[in-house]
Amino acid sequence: MPVARIAVGNPGEASQPDAIRAALAEFFSMIIFVFAGEGSGMAFSKLTNNGSTTPAGLIAASLAHAFALFVAVSVGANISGGHETSAFALSSGVSSWNAVVFEIVMTFGLVYTVYATAVDPKKGNVGTVAPIAIGFIVGANILAGGAFDGASMNPAVSFGPAVVSWTWTSHWVYWVGPLIGAAIAAIVYDNIFIGKNAHEPLSTNDF
Repeated sequence: MPVARIAVGNPGEASQPDAIRAALAEFFSMIIFVFAGEGSGMAFSKLTNNGSTTPAGLIAASLAHAFALFVAVSVGANISGGHETSAFALSSGVSSWNAVVFEIVMTFGLVYTVYATAVDPKKGNVGTVAPIAIGFIVGANILAGGAFDGASMNPAVSFGPAVVSWTWTSHWVYWVGPLIGAAIAAIVYDNIFIGKNAHEPLSTNDF
């Protein structure tokens, strides 16, 4: 991806009303997502006497995160573009490097889906299903990787719970993996499928 095509902005934009509204929209959308996703795990654990790590608990977490992200993206898309999407821990027998690979693969799938359904200028009517597609891929990834490393796919999702619980063991995994996976997906999709076509700014009609 050519560096010239990366929009960085400038410090003065931070005080603009639109930027402030977008930041607040992202903040509230992330609260919705993290509260519903992590809260579902806590509720399931309470109702099943710490059974959140069972197969049923994994399915419950997957559905809760999928639904919550669908809503978070939907409510934030018309203002900020909807970029969202317990402390995470590695399961026994899963090394930090195994977890990094998991996070790279899962985040690649998530960001690739975002590009295909929300960013690609040629997406057409597919953009209308972007929120549910993004929610579904997160839910599917949790089913695939949740039992191994918690399936974060987003540093913000793992950082908040880590601060609250003050649990930092292998926390670097949840930064390195998603950042690498997202970068690979962006480079691949941008250069192969979007190519030289100019990026078009998202509008309220894109979702």
